[in-house]
Amino acid sequence: MNVSAASSRPAPAYLANSLPARRGWPLGFAHRGADTGRENTLAAFRAAWEAGFTYLELDVRTTADGVLVVFHDETLDRVSTAVGAFSALTWEELDAHTVGGEPLLRFADLLAALPEAWFNVDLKDRDAAPAMAALLAEHAAWDRVLVASFHDARRRAFRRALADLGHPERAAGPRRVATSGGAAAIAALVLLGPLGMTGWLRRHALEIDCVQVPQRQGPVRVMTPGFVRRCHAAGLAVHVWVVDDAAEMERLLDLGVDGIMTDRADVLAEVFTRRGIWPQH
Repeated sequence: MNVSAASSRPAPAYLANSLPARRGWPLGFAHRGADTGRENTLAAFRAAWEAGFTYLELDVRTTADGVLVVFHDETLDRVSTAVGAFSALTWEELDAHTVGGEPLLRFADLLAALPEAWFNVDLKDRDAAPAMAALLAEHAAWDRVLVASFHDARRRAFRRALADLGHPERAAGPRRVATSGGAAAIAALVLLGPLGMTGWLRRHALEIDCVQVPQRQGPVRVMTPGFVRRCHAAGLAVHVWVVDDAAEMERLLDLGVDGIMTDRADVLAEVFTRRGIWPQH
């Protein structure tokens, strides 16, 4: 990744493994634990860790009593034994239910259970932002988490929550919390980047460390050589989701992407092994 003077801030520790100056490895992310039958459960994350994943992608929502739980959907019906709106239940009520036979998981418990893992966390509701900031403070886990959301407002709310806690979120080093741009930020980069504005957006508007993008958004192809090149020149890492096909993984790695999220742990491990970058811990 060519990080030029366009970047005004040093990269946070979370992204250090993917910087050429350190190791030069693209990162492999286990999407929701890369186990579609037990998604976002401790069993799935443990299995991904044991398979060689250092970086685990997950989603968090807040319960009716403010507990941060690892869960994707707004409703409980698709994957769990509970029904109805997730936010309507307390943790005590949710604790009796399972996903794929595994108990639901509090984010605090995940931090404790896998102390060497790094977590890519998608904030799924507004209250998750201050709850996440408080947990990172409690566990001193600033460098173990990258905070993402499709809604840029949630990322900004997370930054405000850090400031309210007195956390120096603009500092360099291990106390920097990494963040990724949401839908509006990515749209700005895709539409304005070809006009030479990627660096300006990075410095003055977005305050993010990476972009996590699909290969296409509707009719628009996001992942192009030019997009990767412009992001790298502006100091932004590029992670792509969700990729399960080996040939597509190879193509993206040849483009120079800095990370791939997958539901197929076995396929990604095979591709990365061929390139000599597996396991990642």
